[in-house]
Amino acid sequence: MSYISYRQLIADGMWHNNVAFVQILGLCPLLAVSSTAINGLGLGIATTLVLIASNLTVSVIRNWVRPEIRIPVFVMIIASFVTAIELSMSAWFYDLYRVLGIFIPLIVTNCAILGRAEAFASRNDIPHSLVDGAAMGIGFTVPLVLLGAMREITGFGTLFAQADLMFGPSAHWLTLNLFDDYGGFLLSILPPGAFIGLGLLIALKNVIDHKRAENRR
Repeated sequence: MSYISYRQLIADGMWHNNVAFVQILGLCPLLAVSSTAINGLGLGIATTLVLIASNLTVSVIRNWVRPEIRIPVFVMIIASFVTAIELSMSAWFYDLYRVLGIFIPLIVTNCAILGRAEAFASRNDIPHSLVDGAAMGIGFTVPLVLLGAMREITGFGTLFAQADLMFGPSAHWLTLNLFDDYGGFLLSILPPGAFIGLGLLIALKNVIDHKRAENRR
């Protein structure tokens, strides 16, 4: 068991060991779904819930699972939670579920979730595992929302379009039309635009890290 502090866990998940910016994991759903901020938020919340639930469960059973079968057991746990979340979204957020499509089941294949279960939750107590899952999940959600916002603004000239898919009909007021008669920038909403946007965000993080390192000298 490691004795890393909760503060360090949060800092690692949100920044120093961020799933998208540092580990570069889960890029398939991250790049495919992040055409709008709401899409990114929906997938990010679903992934965060799976991370928290799987970390909790793995931590609880860590002393009962034999080493030679732990990976299949962890995969089954993750798949069970993904299925539960997929069915819940289908029942209560059907329109958003249709938009996200196949990328909800693909959460099972996200290496970050299995990696945290194997590398952290299986070796640490429940409170630390919960914090780690939440921090990693939020650390994955933030890039999704940021990338989605960038692509939505430049591609459609809006922000938080279709907020009603997640928050209900009363959330139409959240949609912001930033530009009048905006023709849109096609590259932003195409796959190459997702790669370019993610690259810019990673570059921005690296610049911030470099500046902070210089200030500490």
